[in-house]
Amino acid sequence: MEKNEILKRVNETFIDILDEPELVLTETTNAAQVEGWDSLSHIQLVVAIEKGFKLKFTSREIQSWNNIGDMVDCINMKLSDH
Repeated sequence: MEKNEILKRVNETFIDILDEPELVLTETTNAAQVEGWDSLSHIQLVVAIEKGFKLKFTSREIQSWNNIGDMVDCINMKLSDH
């Protein structure tokens, strides 16, 4: 799966969980830039992304994400390992 497809699926998950139909994520988007993306919704987002991609993230991986690009890179790396 290409990174732009991963980003598209992540964006759809964020739209669903945060109930923000107009949300458009880029690789540089971070939590401070997205209304409603707080610590509680972050857990919901991670769980939904894990289910959607059939992956499991370590707490170290999750804590290393500074923006959407880091998350997409992590997903891409895990998908490549399968």
